[in-house]
Amino acid sequence: MSLKLVQFADTASEKTLFFENHILFVLTEKENTDLPFAETLHAKLKRANSEYKDLGKTPMSVDLANGGIASFVILGEKLNMFQRHTLLRKACKLLLDEQPANIAICVFGDEATREAHACAAYYVATVNAAELPSRKKENKFKPLKNINIYGYAATHDYGYVNARVTGNALCRQLTITPPNELTPTIYREKVLALAKTHGWTHEEFDMPALKKMGAGAFYAVGQGSDPLDAAIVHLTYSPKGAKKHVALVGKGICFDTGGHNIKPAKYMQGMHEDMNGSAVTLGILLAATLQELPIKIDCWLAIAQNHIGPLAYKQNDVVTALNGMTIEIVHTDAEGRMVLADTLTLASREKPDVIIDFATLTGSMMTALGDRMSGVISNCPELACKAVGAGATVGERIAAFPYDDDYESALDSDIADIKQCTLEGGADHIHAARFLGRFIEADIAWLHTDLSSANCKGGLGAVASDTNGFGVGFGLEMIKSLL
Repeated sequence: MSLKLVQFADTASEKTLFFENHILFVLTEKENTDLPFAETLHAKLKRANSEYKDLGKTPMSVDLANGGIASFVILGEKLNMFQRHTLLRKACKLLLDEQPANIAICVFGDEATREAHACAAYYVATVNAAELPSRKKENKFKPLKNINIYGYAATHDYGYVNARVTGNALCRQLTITPPNELTPTIYREKVLALAKTHGWTHEEFDMPALKKMGAGAFYAVGQGSDPLDAAIVHLTYSPKGAKKHVALVGKGICFDTGGHNIKPAKYMQGMHEDMNGSAVTLGILLAATLQELPIKIDCWLAIAQNHIGPLAYKQNDVVTALNGMTIEIVHTDAEGRMVLADTLTLASREKPDVIIDFATLTGSMMTALGDRMSGVISNCPELACKAVGAGATVGERIAAFPYDDDYESALDSDIADIKQCTLEGGADHIHAARFLGRFIEADIAWLHTDLSSANCKGGLGAVASDTNGFGVGFGLEMIKSLL
């Protein structure tokens, strides 16, 4: 997204804003004595039987005499980042629905407050101005071209914010793409193009290679598709002087039918987004590259489809994973943990300092949390705590769940080393983590992220689209915390 930013240290007046048609006012709880258009605002508040303080719960827009529109919102001091982003998203939507070419952001308060509000408002405005896939006959998207910030002039151009926005946009664009336009073959081509553009090293383990290697867990899922175009794709960003090494692993199931345990129509809908975890890792990798973070990042994408056919894997099959463990298949719709198992083994063999995986993995995590936050499980309690803090910092809420070993007894098998899952359900999100943990070969700190909030009707936090790119900001913050 090409966008021009102009910053003004002085607070704007009505005269200054005369030629601005779309204005966002980010206010404090104490009303500014010289707030532009205050008379117009209070007239509408009175008509709506509201008060100034109510702008801290519900943003309000007013029509201006020059034909423009202004949106007013209060960000209270006690609000956390998620709450601030949510209010800003609602306030920005009142403006962005008109697809303006220009937006003015006006911030008030002391210098620290104006700095924080300018950054948050800039992020929310730009992330919601990104173009997303549309196959409508008349695509009426118009890009946002200019943002003017009044009341605070930073010494930078918000390049780090732009990087996060670009990563989030990539994640959403890939996730929303229809499944006939993002098969494993097409996805792999897109990833290769990204690697060439951004200078990442690129390596692929296709189905023949995986079979030869003995990656039976991944191969079991991929063998049901025609063509056999599943693959594990390995990308590396390795800047000079990097002293830390992190591995990102993403589930990339381009469409999930459930296999022989086929999903009913209600649950089949939206299964082209089951590759969201891989899109999150790509978004993080892109953002970290654009920010030139001094850390080596291995990105592992488990790209496949879970299809039905005469060769598709089935219940009671026993397959051998890359690390030599045998797995009893219990439910073919638990394919995500299968493709991740071998991918985690490959990632761990590179001996990174930390492994973080992302996957739309279990219905039980959504049962536990709903679709408004995501859950993490870790073999390292300190890493889980760090994850909760990182989520709070960027406004992507994270809850941590236990990794206690007694949960694994539910996966005991009479015929294999481990069961893939259980048919009883229960704490499947924890069972899945215990399963995945068995495929990390070295003693490496590992964080599993179950993306129950990847799609939230009406938007979530900063992002207004249902598919929200959750995890890109959180993952980027986790990487920064490792530095």
